[in-house]
Amino acid sequence: MNTSPWDRIVKYLYSAHQWYRETPDRALEQAYDAALAIKALEDEHFGGQGISDRSGDYGHSTLSYFKSELQKYLKVIQTRMVEFNASRSFLELPERVGAKPKPEHSADRHQHGLGLDNKDRASLVFEKLEFIDGVIDKYINNSKSTAIVPVVSSLNVQVKSTNSSSQNDANKGSANFVQIHDGEVDTNYEEVNLLPRSLLGTLNRITKDLDPGAEKEVVKNFRNSKVKTIISLRFILLLILVPLLANQISKNFIVGPVIDHFRVKQNAPVFINVDMEEEAFKELERFEQHLKFEVLIGRAPSLSLEERENKIAEKAVELAEEYRTESGGAIKNVFADLISCIAFAAIIVTNKKEIEILKSFMDDVVYGLSDSAKAFVIILFTDVFVGFHSPHGWEIILEGLSRHLGLPENRQFIFLFIATFPVILDTVFKYWIFRYLNRSSPSAVATYKNMNE
Repeated sequence: MNTSPWDRIVKYLYSAHQWYRETPDRALEQAYDAALAIKALEDEHFGGQGISDRSGDYGHSTLSYFKSELQKYLKVIQTRMVEFNASRSFLELPERVGAKPKPEHSADRHQHGLGLDNKDRASLVFEKLEFIDGVIDKYINNSKSTAIVPVVSSLNVQVKSTNSSSQNDANKGSANFVQIHDGEVDTNYEEVNLLPRSLLGTLNRITKDLDPGAEKEVVKNFRNSKVKTIISLRFILLLILVPLLANQISKNFIVGPVIDHFRVKQNAPVFINVDMEEEAFKELERFEQHLKFEVLIGRAPSLSLEERENKIAEKAVELAEEYRTESGGAIKNVFADLISCIAFAAIIVTNKKEIEILKSFMDDVVYGLSDSAKAFVIILFTDVFVGFHSPHGWEIILEGLSRHLGLPENRQFIFLFIATFPVILDTVFKYWIFRYLNRSSPSAVATYKNMNE
């Protein structure tokens, strides 16, 4: 039986509503999975202890890899816990965490759909939150030993029960403490420091500078940064040189001789596409006009019809050989480029640790720039690839790529690509500015807007 459009719309709306109501559980589950991944790294490689430089079993490169993995999982936990808390604040869930259920009759309970498993579900949520807190606490409170920036500072959600005074006393020192009374959430409680946080941070920095081991720590961080830079630059050169060498070697010594042999043996056509043929005809016609012009101005002796035809025939043979070589070169480029892509993919697959180190290095370089430098790079990139004059550049790139591969220049495809790809790229770039750069460096975004205006 066919359903009406209205029934389908209702079904889609109901599915969207269900997906939205499941957002807290989904976010908590993803944060819990990230915490499990961190715990697995600790148990497997660090004997159940935190991931830190104190482990003498690994070198700098291996520790950099583990730190990048830890940073990635901590960011996942931070994002998902923010999503968990924000979605719970907008949803009127009947099973609020820590809420004291009101006594109901069985009929009312059946009417509201509240089963006896709400208490078990709340207990499961508590267990996951407690496990997440236990995993990330060591990296929040001991960031010096791990050399990891504490990216999570608001994940220690503690619940106060109205029937437990001991837990109440234990939670009074928490800055992220949430009080719940009979289903009402009080989020106004926050620890008040005697001194401003900026002043405390300055005092903490001075204390670190006066620490006798501060110099060793600085030297260690410098060595780690040096090793990461060397590995990253070496890997970048590897990504560039290996595909280029694979392309040239395969083209000149493997693919080239094979293609030349088959093209000569099978008497392959001179032109592989119509564009090359038209270009050769225009060049031959230009040569014929040039001969006639030279005779008319007296710079060349008069030629008989037979002599002119012989010169034109010699030029045609020369052009045929030239375009036969160019057609064979286009076929060679296709296979050589495929081999280069395979070599590049092999490097990516077999060097995952170096990729993580390179990603960390690029993050340090990009986010380490000044605000004006970031704004300059952003404007330069957008103007070149998605700006007003970018279509001309994309057209030249696509035409050169078509000629390199021996494909005819399809103007409709080129115009369609120019009309869609820069727009998509611009959208992705604006999303990156809004989603990441706006949080990590809002002053750079403000500088970019001022320079762009």
